[in-house]
Amino acid sequence: MKGPPRTINIVGAGLAGALLALLLARRGLAVTLFERRPDPRQAQPERGRSINLALAARGLRALERAGVLARVQPLLIPMRGRMVHERDGRAALQPYGQREHEIIFSVGRADLNRVLIDEAARHGRVTVRFGQTCLGADTASARLTFRDGSGGQYTVPLVPTVATDGAGSAVRASLAAAGLVRVREEWLDHDYKELTIAAAAAAALERHALHIWPRGGFMLIALPNTDGSFTATLFLPRTGAPSFTALGSAAAVTALFSREFPDTLPLLPDLAAQFAAHPQGQLGTVHTEPWRVGGEVLLLGDAAHAIVPFHGQGMNAAFEDCSQLDELLGGDEDWAAAFAAFEAARAANAAAIARMAIENYDEMRAAVLDAGFVRRRALALGLERRFPGRFIPRYSMVMFHPEIPYAEALRRGAVQETLLRELDAGPGAEPDPALAERLVTQRLSPL
Repeated sequence: MKGPPRTINIVGAGLAGALLALLLARRGLAVTLFERRPDPRQAQPERGRSINLALAARGLRALERAGVLARVQPLLIPMRGRMVHERDGRAALQPYGQREHEIIFSVGRADLNRVLIDEAARHGRVTVRFGQTCLGADTASARLTFRDGSGGQYTVPLVPTVATDGAGSAVRASLAAAGLVRVREEWLDHDYKELTIAAAAAAALERHALHIWPRGGFMLIALPNTDGSFTATLFLPRTGAPSFTALGSAAAVTALFSREFPDTLPLLPDLAAQFAAHPQGQLGTVHTEPWRVGGEVLLLGDAAHAIVPFHGQGMNAAFEDCSQLDELLGGDEDWAAAFAAFEAARAANAAAIARMAIENYDEMRAAVLDAGFVRRRALALGLERRFPGRFIPRYSMVMFHPEIPYAEALRRGAVQETLLRELDAGPGAEPDPALAERLVTQRLSPL
């Protein structure tokens, strides 16, 4: 590699930071990984953060590139589809895809982070420093400022620094304060709260599915954990009726669940206690422009483009970021050129998955119960079987086809949605096969 120094700072040892440290160390760089939290291998995970996540093809490919997939495999629980629960207790599985490999995996955030940090720390080129709170980056003096566990402040050379310190990035905030980047945060008017369904009660739930209780303006979901429990998450408006603001008493919480999710009450015998004890989290999208300052600082993952969780792609997109940066550093690039090429390659895709994540919330909480949606979904799967080289449902492009960029999935998805509506002949009617062939071949180029 021509130009780049052989050392690099990474601020934030969450999922993206730890994976990136491992990838860059394998490339021969000396990495110093700074993390404000204690070593997660020796401490309990933070409360209020998503306990489990959805790992899909893009994330799997990045883990494989880093040589760590075999260590992660025992943490994964396959989920073959959405188990949709109606108010009357009926439940039906909507498979994610139609091929054996078209599944996603539930994985515990803390367990996965421990594995990635352990793999990075075991690499001789990675130094991990825990309990170090980043206070910001100063490009004028080319220094990073930290506060250690005793409260003392110190600085280190900026060298090149990659900030993977999450949606609330201190590095991004310091660059914005200096007028070097522009940041726009779009907060969703819905918050979330996590609840735990104990293993004994969870035996009643299908283990290999993501469970959804869609209720139009809000929803409850549940993902399986390796210990047999499930993590349930309630997504609800912040204000109004119903809303978190309206749930000011145990009686109000119980009344909401009795009315909207009655089949979950036996699964959550301590519902009121959990609801009172667990924090209420916010959801939002972060838009940053640019993601870099020359060859000195790069924002990556949530620090650059945090998204809402409804497509299960926040972690996967961040892991794909790591792979892309690693790939770009394979040539004779200097850091400035590599950082610029990375942003050019990823910015449109980050914007696309941010939009699709918001749209998927509407689908999960409402559309999955709509007869027209279910009908067009079946039609889409039929077109995929008939025209596998041209028609792939948008969800499948995002989750199972990492070779298709997010931006292209968004573009083709819009074309396909129009096509499906033109072919949808209504309840009980079959679409015109000749029209389907004409529209697909005319509007969708081969993949």
